[in-house]
Amino acid sequence: MVFSSSLFLLYFFPVFLLLYHLSKNTTYKNWIILISSIIFYAWGAPKFVFVVIGSVILDYYIIDTMYRSNDKKKRNWLLTLSLSINVGLLLYFKYANFFVENVDYLLHSLGYQSVHWTKVILPIGISFYTFQTLTYSIDVYRGVHKPLKNPFQYLVYIMLFPQMIAGPIVRFNEIADQIDNRAHLETIDNKLLGFFRFGIGLAKKVLIANVMGAEADHAFSLAEGELTSSIAWVGILAYTFQIYFDFSGYSDMAIGMGRIMGFKFPENFNNPYVSRSITEFWRRWHMTLGSWMRDYLYIPLGGSRVKTKRRMYFNLWFVFLASGLWHGAAWNFVIWGAFHGFFLILDKLFFLKLSNKMGKYPSIIITFFITIIGWVLFRSESFHQIGYYLQAMFAFDFGEIANYGSQFWLILVLAVFFSFSTLSKWGQSMEQLLFFPNNYPLKGYLSMSLVYLVLLALSLASITSSGFNPFIYFRF
Repeated sequence: MVFSSSLFLLYFFPVFLLLYHLSKNTTYKNWIILISSIIFYAWGAPKFVFVVIGSVILDYYIIDTMYRSNDKKKRNWLLTLSLSINVGLLLYFKYANFFVENVDYLLHSLGYQSVHWTKVILPIGISFYTFQTLTYSIDVYRGVHKPLKNPFQYLVYIMLFPQMIAGPIVRFNEIADQIDNRAHLETIDNKLLGFFRFGIGLAKKVLIANVMGAEADHAFSLAEGELTSSIAWVGILAYTFQIYFDFSGYSDMAIGMGRIMGFKFPENFNNPYVSRSITEFWRRWHMTLGSWMRDYLYIPLGGSRVKTKRRMYFNLWFVFLASGLWHGAAWNFVIWGAFHGFFLILDKLFFLKLSNKMGKYPSIIITFFITIIGWVLFRSESFHQIGYYLQAMFAFDFGEIANYGSQFWLILVLAVFFSFSTLSKWGQSMEQLLFFPNNYPLKGYLSMSLVYLVLLALSLASITSSGFNPFIYFRF
């Protein structure tokens, strides 16, 4: 079940909201959340939902025992056990097929027989689920926050349906207190602002990302001899805006639904395409993943506080190799991570100083170009496709551009406009008004309600008239 489906918008979410707001207190509301989240997840992964529930309950008791123990060795052993279970599930379900395929390739090249293996089905959202269980274990171990009162509350935290499947990655300490009591956040203003944020996210996903995605899929489906420079550039530009509006739209919907329910989720995007360097890009793109990698991997490795710069560069590159592999069990994701790690090291060496000398707009253009090349690595399905797609882009055999239709060009212009609008003061003011208002006056609420209804109607019309409605990050 996806947020941008008729089933969710017309049935699941309205029924959930009705039951949620009929509940008298936080405990009852949490039960509605948990039951609804189990149904939501089981709709797409009916078998794996039992693995999630079982592993979460087991993990709760391991961490609770760790918290109550004063024996340092026992605490370390229990933390290791918790991390091993959670990371082990991720490694098995997400990377077992990848590992066996590469072993098979090696054995075949050496003339040996391949390994007999039944492929493991990848559960949706397992990367996001795993990272949140890890934050619980580590935050409790570090004393950042005491553990939750019971496994029921832990299940609510992990399985909270707005953010379980594709983020944002919500750290335990950020919403631990809200699970127990969030009455102070369940105001009429917050609920209305949550609905507005949900509507904006839905429109970004359905009206922009889906249109871009259809053309991106077409370009990447073409064989080597069919791909011209024109189609290649239009295709990768379409994908560049598809992945941004798809994922940021999902994050907006998750943040909006959380706000309706009294939860405050962290922001996940901050206009990444206006970045002046790859370093800045990663401060603006998928911010919850970037901060997670920094605090739970980069800093424990030593971060930048190491004896040599060579070690610091290794730490950076290792983190982004891990980030690439986190996105998917395929070599193109590893290459994409290494690609970004390489430019982060260049930033440290000289590029940040160079970009300051170049000025604002030249550095934005160069960073955007580097990002586009990175998306070719990310979207391609093989080394061969990476090679011929990049070759087509830079063959400069610009012939007649295919007839994409007026709708595509209009949406592409809108995608460019909304991606770069905050370069102007007017755009910054509009962003503040739409995404981060404290409150609206009465006329403002009426105006935003009208905007929300229009966006909802247009989105529903688009959903019912089109069968193309994927969420890119569901597979991660």
